[in-house]
Amino acid sequence: MPVYSMTGYASAQRTVDAQADATGLEPAGGAQLGLEIRCVNSRFLDLSLRLPEDLRQLEPALRDAVGAQLKRGKVELRLSLESSHTGGVAEPSDKLLQRLVLVQARITKWMPQATALSVADVVRMASNEQSGHRDWSAEVLGLAQEALRALADARAREGARLADMLQSRVHDLHALAAQAQPLVPQLVEQQRKRFLERWKEAMALGEGGVAPEAAHDRALAEATAFAIRIDVAEEITRLNSHLEEIAHLLTRGGEVGKRLEFLIQELHREANTLGSKSAALELTRIAVDMKVLIEQMREQVQNIE
Repeated sequence: MPVYSMTGYASAQRTVDAQADATGLEPAGGAQLGLEIRCVNSRFLDLSLRLPEDLRQLEPALRDAVGAQLKRGKVELRLSLESSHTGGVAEPSDKLLQRLVLVQARITKWMPQATALSVADVVRMASNEQSGHRDWSAEVLGLAQEALRALADARAREGARLADMLQSRVHDLHALAAQAQPLVPQLVEQQRKRFLERWKEAMALGEGGVAPEAAHDRALAEATAFAIRIDVAEEITRLNSHLEEIAHLLTRGGEVGKRLEFLIQELHREANTLGSKSAALELTRIAVDMKVLIEQMREQVQNIE
């Protein structure tokens, strides 16, 4: 299963042929349907729809269709409906014109001061009549499924790029952990030798009136305490474990964004501890490099569903 990005865009258009209106006497004009879907990252599914008034009744069905495909992200869906008449003008039928003449004559009989219908009024009524007589459910939902499939493909392509980048960072972090692991024993051995050298110098000067055995034991105890204080073996082990889990999730795919966010937080924790226990410049450098890589991963993981 692929890894999906929450960022994507898709559009679909469809020309719908003319059909007879509800009376079966006059043909209702065809139309051009257009649908766009944009989505960006968000913790939850936040869906907003912008629909023509004539198609507002399809909002629940469109929400169900989008919700069945997307689980997270801020999603905006735009639907447009344009008449395919020449010049974009709906042509009124003879039946509609006859009805309007009768209605206007009746109104002016009782209200002589009433304003007569204009050409624009008649065209608007014709457009409303033609769109109102038609059930657009099948066409709009079919168009939505086409756009959602294109969006899924776009999100999968972007998700694949994100997964490749994250796998590269996982590899780099493994390499840094491998560099850090042998540094601690080296530091402990250097510090032990330093303590013993100080003990020998103290014995040669005969300072403090401390028995040689006691001074030797104290030097070894200080070396042991130092080794415990700077030991980062557990941190490196946990860091490698988190990296292996991240690599596994990226390979498995699916809805892994929230789990990846949690693991990134744990990586930050281990890198911070590694830096705080650092007793050498090289180990500090490794901790800083780790934090830089982990921050890069955190920014990208926020875009994964």
